[in-house]
Amino acid sequence: MEMRSRSNRFQLAALLAPGLIVFGTFTAYPIFRLLWTSFCDWQLGSMLQQPWIGLANYQDVLSDSTFWTVFVNSIVYTLVTVPGQMLIGLFVAVLLNGIRRFSVGFRVINYLPVITSWVIASLVFRYIFNTEGLLNYVLTKGLGITSQNVRWLDTRWSGLSVAMILGIWKGVGWNMVVFLAALQQVPADLYEAAEIDGCGAWKKFCNVTLPSIRSTILFALIMLTIGGFNVFTSIKMITGGKPAHQTDTLLTWMYHKAFSTGKFGYAAALSFIMALTLGLLAIVQIKAMKNKDL
Repeated sequence: MEMRSRSNRFQLAALLAPGLIVFGTFTAYPIFRLLWTSFCDWQLGSMLQQPWIGLANYQDVLSDSTFWTVFVNSIVYTLVTVPGQMLIGLFVAVLLNGIRRFSVGFRVINYLPVITSWVIASLVFRYIFNTEGLLNYVLTKGLGITSQNVRWLDTRWSGLSVAMILGIWKGVGWNMVVFLAALQQVPADLYEAAEIDGCGAWKKFCNVTLPSIRSTILFALIMLTIGGFNVFTSIKMITGGKPAHQTDTLLTWMYHKAFSTGKFGYAAALSFIMALTLGLLAIVQIKAMKNKDL
């Protein structure tokens, strides 16, 4: 019996070992190494010399005015794109859930932006909103609304707005699929009971649909919040952080500090501040969604 138990433990260890080795090598070790780097003065020009400086990198991040600018940019981007994607995606999912003919075709059309390359989509949006781009051509030559080209990408909030429009356009299809799958799992007898009670379409949506897909809404909210704080490609390709890093977000600013200025310690500290922020936001969102009074 003891030999059999040892054999089972050996087999279990043999099965777990490859996964644990991969996890330790490519996930656990990089995280701990990055944490160590955040407490060191590790710069690109001195890779072998990493003097311990404690919390100095964190102090540099929090005292940097540009950090607070990009932090606000990330929050604004998330506050705009997350509700935008969820509301439009849920609206489209409700519509598609109520139709049978051509529903597959409509799903494909709405999902196409999701599988479109971020780089290609960003280049297209930059072409549309560029000073000499398509939108200004339509406004000046086509409609004659203005005689001068509007510099959409050269100011902080207009440049961020372009990136936010792209973010919403890209994310609606994903939300549509997630919410559509949840809507199809809502029991039909709940709607029948609500109809017997005299509930109209709006009351059935508020009192039956939304409570039934509450967990899906929480899942989408957390995933989209993480995605909003991790926006990178669209900002990098559309505005490049211009003017003077006013349109940078946390990830593009982190990239700049690491690979343009060589301050890897600063970038590592910024990454953990960002991770802590996301963790706190996730906790708040979970507690809020579990509150039945909301």
